[in-house]
Amino acid sequence: MAGRYGRPRSVLRMRTVAGQVFFLQVAIVVLLVAAAMAALVFQSRAGSEREARNRSVAVAETFANSPGIEEALASPDPTAVLQPKAEAARERSGVDFIVVLNREGIRYTHPLPDRIGKKFVGDLSHARAGEVFTERITGTIGPLVQAIVPITTRDGTVIGMVSAGITIENVSGVVEEQFPLLFGAAGGVLLVATGGTALVTSRLRRQTHGLGPAEMTRMYEHHDAVLHAVREGVIIVSGDGRLLLANDEARRLLGLPADVDGVPVTELGLDPLTARLLSSGRVVTDEIFPVGERLIAVNQRSTDQHGGPPGSVATLRDTTELQDLTGRADLARGRLKLLYDAGAEIGTTLDVVRTCEELTEFAASRFADFATVDLVEAVLRGEEPTSTGAYTDMRRTAFSGSGETALYPLGHTIRFAPVTPIGRGLGQGEAVLQADLTSLAGWREQDPERARLLLEEGIHSLIAVPLRARGVILGVAMFWRGAGNPDPFEDEDLSLAEELVARAAVSVDNARRYSREHTMAVTLQRSLLPRMLPEQSALDVAYRYRPALAGLGGLGGVGGDWFDIIPLPGARVALVVGDVVGHGLHAAATMGRLRTAVHNFSSLDLPPDELMFHLDELVARIDQDETDDGADAGVTGATCIYAIYDAVSGTCSMARAGHLQPVIVRPDGTTEFADVPGGPPLGLGGLPFETLELRLPEDSRLVLYTDGLVEDREREIDEGLELLRRTLAEHAGQDPEETCETVLATLVPERPRDDIALLVGRTRVLDSGQVAEWDVPSDPSAVAGVRAAVADRLGEWGLEEESFTTELILSELVTNAIRYAAGPIRVRLIRDRALICEVSDHSSTSPHLRQAAITDEGGRGLFLVAQFADRWGTRYTADGKVIWTEQPLPGGGAV
Repeated sequence: MAGRYGRPRSVLRMRTVAGQVFFLQVAIVVLLVAAAMAALVFQSRAGSEREARNRSVAVAETFANSPGIEEALASPDPTAVLQPKAEAARERSGVDFIVVLNREGIRYTHPLPDRIGKKFVGDLSHARAGEVFTERITGTIGPLVQAIVPITTRDGTVIGMVSAGITIENVSGVVEEQFPLLFGAAGGVLLVATGGTALVTSRLRRQTHGLGPAEMTRMYEHHDAVLHAVREGVIIVSGDGRLLLANDEARRLLGLPADVDGVPVTELGLDPLTARLLSSGRVVTDEIFPVGERLIAVNQRSTDQHGGPPGSVATLRDTTELQDLTGRADLARGRLKLLYDAGAEIGTTLDVVRTCEELTEFAASRFADFATVDLVEAVLRGEEPTSTGAYTDMRRTAFSGSGETALYPLGHTIRFAPVTPIGRGLGQGEAVLQADLTSLAGWREQDPERARLLLEEGIHSLIAVPLRARGVILGVAMFWRGAGNPDPFEDEDLSLAEELVARAAVSVDNARRYSREHTMAVTLQRSLLPRMLPEQSALDVAYRYRPALAGLGGLGGVGGDWFDIIPLPGARVALVVGDVVGHGLHAAATMGRLRTAVHNFSSLDLPPDELMFHLDELVARIDQDETDDGADAGVTGATCIYAIYDAVSGTCSMARAGHLQPVIVRPDGTTEFADVPGGPPLGLGGLPFETLELRLPEDSRLVLYTDGLVEDREREIDEGLELLRRTLAEHAGQDPEETCETVLATLVPERPRDDIALLVGRTRVLDSGQVAEWDVPSDPSAVAGVRAAVADRLGEWGLEEESFTTELILSELVTNAIRYAAGPIRVRLIRDRALICEVSDHSSTSPHLRQAAITDEGGRGLFLVAQFADRWGTRYTADGKVIWTEQPLPGGGAV
């Protein structure tokens, strides 16, 4: 400044009063700066603890009230959600720790992960009572101040706590780090003050007063900018409530007239709430006040905090557009959350009806008062709809809502009239919004009386959305609002309903396709399993078949477990149980192949071990064929057990291929597992099969089963076998039907994960009066004696009418045995459901039926036997063969 008045003069050469004043002013400025520095340092030391308390409380309260904290605490793993957020907040806020606690004081978060899950150190009683509490403690990181803030729900319930803490040294260190800046600022202040002092001295010396033009211009520019250019309203109010200054933005936001300076704030025509705030001088931060159609954010501070004049200064910011954006964002977020929840709750099963029920339950609880789903009849059967729209019958499949209503009940068949809005919408595949049903008449044409009842109940708004999947309409979903929700559906609700139904429609279609495939597989399987018990007298048999449920083992109800009961000649019966590993069509088809093969082999009357050998070879060939054809899976893994029971001798012969041991329950209740020699599963080959033969007293029980009965994830297979044996022993007196029920109730869970086949047979033994046997010498003359003995026995049985036919059959069979066979010949006559004639010898040569020529003298005997007997055949024994015939009894009944 002195340069404008001539050559600068050295301060040291000043000897005038002005120069002395200059030196005095400089000294005073130096002392003031030093005193201010000392006071600042002292105040920073004294206020460290207060700053620590304020900062810890602010950080803890901010984190405790942060969005999502309640959901995080309620989540299965709060630490996984909160730990990264707490650490990020700690680093940004500068505190030493942020710890989230449950009500018991167990940490969910901590800067040191090994302390998560441990007890928090501090007084938690105030926070549990809903109060904010601070305390000073000495921790492992030194003296610190920690604040404990409760986390509460909307109703004030404390569900957790947040603690934030900072060490005193950390706060003091922050202030001390600012010392270089403070000293630099002090030096700058000293220089400015010195320049000002020199200027004042110069002005005094030259008798000039006031500021220079540059300073005045700069001050005016700043003042003008505040008044006209700043896009934030500024209002200064005096201590007595009068308006001192209002810039252009403030006048625009508040609608103030041009000349209002000095007018009391209460007389500016503002709304009472805003006027009270501005005149009160109350400190506020970002409080929202409605002013006309605007939402104004107000920040207000007093002007006398640092010795200024009494009054207040307020800044105003228009947040109307921000609020609109926030509202739309909240709406979009809520909509996405609703759709996300729908994806998790709808379509949890491959069941058409259950999927529809999930849709209505979700919509009725989150979107509407009532929700219904009507499906085309073909969809419920798992078929592809051939026609859709207003001319198609639909069945009400699902309904959800609170209270009774006049809506169509479940199971009701509906055909939407094409003249109604819903019928037209179905025809075009478009959703229909009926916001006000009371003022619209078109929807009433479907059922006027029912529409009247619905209006009386308060139902006032409707959305109908076709269930469309892959270009096909499967049905229609309808959402209703009643008196409990007076707000009508809007366009945004329609859009949300369309998205909700679109997701559900895909799940319904998937379930429909599954149902179709499942129905095909179940039909195949049931056609391959026995449908009724065959007539036989050797065993009293009962069986149970339980398929695995859907979702637990592939296609529920379609597996590879099978069983069969096959009557054999000679008052014998074969029991067979098998298990093909896996589920689905392949397992069912494989089961059918094996069952057919067992039927064919049993017709040859093979012993169990030979039947297993042939079955094993068959499976190996099937595997080889499927491998050559590039099939993904063969039959390897199938198991089987085959047992033959003879009601004449009471003997049972069994063989098994990789199957579990059968259980024998004797008449006295003794229960044991039959020690049937084990063979490899079918198709593996390499090891022979062996037969176990044992005698079973009458009223014994033979129990065959698959591994699904005893094997479960909840127990070991040995435990299941022991539980089966114990259950059979404790209920040994039950008949086969009761035994099946008891075993299933004890061993089978509510949702079995594997198929179960159970076969229980109670043995019977033919009375000695029903069997007659004779040894025949190898002499043709003995045939007459045999015929006479047979005729006498048939007379005793009251079967004289069968004498001629029986004598003729035995004559031919015995004559052939005497002529062609070797060893002793034995004749046995059995009266069972049929009259059975058996001729056994020690020859392994089987007779063959042939057509004799006219010139042949023989060869007609076996042909006559085949003509007079219903059935005949040959079975081989260990020491020969048996030729047998069966003749029907008069009346067709058994004795």
